[in-house]
Amino acid sequence: MGGRVKDPRSLEFVDLKQLDLVGVFPDFSSAQDAWKSAAQRTVDDAEMKYVIVHLHRLLEPELPDQ
Repeated sequence: MGGRVKDPRSLEFVDLKQLDLVGVFPDFSSAQDAWKSAAQRTVDDAEMKYVIVHLHRLLEPELPDQ
């Protein structure tokens, strides 16, 4: 997902309603390819940031990192 952030050093998005949700992917490699593509489109805008969100960490935060 990505969008405009208040500060380029943070992950605090300006408007959650305007987030660009890129997709759900079967593996990290696919997600990383999509992230690179989305981030490259906004490379000249320092206030735009794209991140990979690990859904398993949101759904089960007590599980150890894999």
